[in-house]
Amino acid sequence: MFLTCEGIAPGATVDYKGPANFHAGYQRIEGINLGYLQIDGTQMFALAQVLSDLFKDIPRATISKKMETLKIKSRRCDLAELRTLKAINSVPTRAVKCSLISKADLEALCTSCRSLSPRR
Repeated sequence: MFLTCEGIAPGATVDYKGPANFHAGYQRIEGINLGYLQIDGTQMFALAQVLSDLFKDIPRATISKKMETLKIKSRRCDLAELRTLKAINSVPTRAVKCSLISKADLEALCTSCRSLSPRR
């Protein structure tokens, strides 16, 4: 089953029933709509989208060091999750893998990196 992004508006939630049950939707963080998967009650965000959209002005090495300092762990998404993230345009359609971080970890990372990026 493939989801298409037609009809999914920011703030909307999409039910996905497959090998794993999860919801997909959008969350506005720091003024940017990020796609997420709700897995076992936890919002998980695609690290690729976080880096390209939210932290585009900060070097990836700096973000990696911050994640290490904050003990933020990412987890690899499975094929069904990857397809859903592609359908909601959170990762490029050519992506073959993707890592996810939780909303709590994303908020900690945003707080830690706030002083590093230019004011919006």
